[in-house]
Amino acid sequence: MINQKTRYTWCVIAIIIALAGCQTIPKDALKLKPESLEKRSLQTRIYEGIAETDILSASAGVMQDLGFNIDESETKLGVIVGSKERDATEAGQVAAAIVLALLGGGAMAIDKNQKLRLSLVVRPASEGGGQKHLVRVTFQRIIWNTQNRITRAEGLEQPEIYQEFFDRLSKAVFLEGQKI
Repeated sequence: MINQKTRYTWCVIAIIIALAGCQTIPKDALKLKPESLEKRSLQTRIYEGIAETDILSASAGVMQDLGFNIDESETKLGVIVGSKERDATEAGQVAAAIVLALLGGGAMAIDKNQKLRLSLVVRPASEGGGQKHLVRVTFQRIIWNTQNRITRAEGLEQPEIYQEFFDRLSKAVFLEGQKI
């Protein structure tokens, strides 16, 4: 038989579970912010009259021309991911570390290496039909310091980076479409 104390415990647990399930989702939780739409328009272009496989081929070529190594590629899903390693040393950090050391503060960790990642997704455009594809690219970077700790992980949002990539991709897509 179950004693009174056990029944009371199970009753309290049931009430807590019921109350935990009563949380509501805020009305604007799934609403995109205006910055999200601006960011998406910066990262996305539409290409017409060319097959998805040709766009992926041109994209891989542009990525390699920009110094990226292809890390992952799944053509059936329209995804390519690449990366490249770069130096992340900044003169200001080095100067601050020297000043701190001279003042007796000891060694200060400074940024040392960074990995730039490029993710590209190609998918058919929902409107129109035919050979119309959306290409979305994002750039990220991860920075490690001299103590081998991650100091920053961030998305890159400078319009010039995206503009340069899409200018090169447009030329490559044209050449790929002409089979040149």
